[in-house]
Amino acid sequence: MSLMPLEEAYRRVLAGAEPVPRTERVGLRQASGRVLAEAVIAQRTQPGFNASAMDGYAIKAANAEAGSYLNVIGESAAGKGFSGRIEDSQTVRIFTGAPVPEGADTVLIQENAELVEASTIKVTEAPARGAHIRLAGVDFAEGQTLLSAGTLLSPGSVALAASGGHPELVVRAKPRVVVLSTGDELVLPGEPVGPHQIVASNTFGIAALCEAAGAEVIANELAPDDEAAIDAVFDQALGAKADIFVTIGGASVGDHDLVGKVFAEKGVDLDFWKVAMRPGKPFMAGARDGMRIAGLPGNPASSMVAATLFLAPLIRRLAGLADRPLFADGFLAEAMPANGSRADLVRSVIRPGPDGPLLSPLPRQDSSLLSVYAEADALLLRPVNANPAEAGEPCRFVPLS
Repeated sequence: MSLMPLEEAYRRVLAGAEPVPRTERVGLRQASGRVLAEAVIAQRTQPGFNASAMDGYAIKAANAEAGSYLNVIGESAAGKGFSGRIEDSQTVRIFTGAPVPEGADTVLIQENAELVEASTIKVTEAPARGAHIRLAGVDFAEGQTLLSAGTLLSPGSVALAASGGHPELVVRAKPRVVVLSTGDELVLPGEPVGPHQIVASNTFGIAALCEAAGAEVIANELAPDDEAAIDAVFDQALGAKADIFVTIGGASVGDHDLVGKVFAEKGVDLDFWKVAMRPGKPFMAGARDGMRIAGLPGNPASSMVAATLFLAPLIRRLAGLADRPLFADGFLAEAMPANGSRADLVRSVIRPGPDGPLLSPLPRQDSSLLSVYAEADALLLRPVNANPAEAGEPCRFVPLS
């Protein structure tokens, strides 16, 4: 099977992917970052009364010429309004957010009033009629659509839903993901590490990436290089109706790389295997009974790069989130050599430049080095067969934050 061009692989991973049809009801404290499945309709009018926008005095504008005197007959505060009515030559002390008393049509700000006696003020500057009053319904009215289905819920939109009278919201369910790391050499963090073993770092990095992209990781498993063990986790994913089954390792060519063999025996429709990119070449994509398959390479940086380019966008699509451009535009901070027959994703750091982001490659690029990946801000793309490039030339990159 020939190597799949990077951008073609990206298109094929996303081809036919639609948001999962499941929905769930969540409380407002769990709603931020979720995708709304049903429109939010206002259950009330906001504000529900004419409210003062400033601290001052509620007045009748016709009785408040500069130099006039008004008798203070009470007070209106937020949550405790004045229950009477203002008549000519009367006023009520009022505070921001408080209900405007019946009979008043204007708020005189306190800076334009002089307290001459305990219950008398002098108007020093007359306001325009209607000044400093927020009319009932100026924010929204009962029955109004506040948020449309498909909205990505931000903190502001959660606050709007709360103000509209909704303690819970119906959101799209998160895509369900099962992650399987394979290899006899793997042990969990904190366990004794034998002379031929390594810690299963990818298990946790890929799960974190899935959750950051909008998924629910329903299982995060380790399996030895054993067909029966891999087969059992595959069946577990099918039985749990996972939307995506992610494997880490076992996707290269070798006697101990069994994932591809299990996929074939399980009837996985393999779309492609191996992408013309470095790192991350041994990535595979397929499906079985509606469950998407993403086979990631075992090397730590290779796994994270492939997951960033292909798995995270797939999760976002299934979660109902808007697609993001695969690449952003920037400029080289230093000269780069010619590139070969695979797209090179160079772990790099970003700094501001006069015309846009400047990309500086990190000095070590070995695909096994997690410390380099963790330090990187971006994956700088060197296209297939790219010519040497000078500092300052345009480039494309994948942001990592």
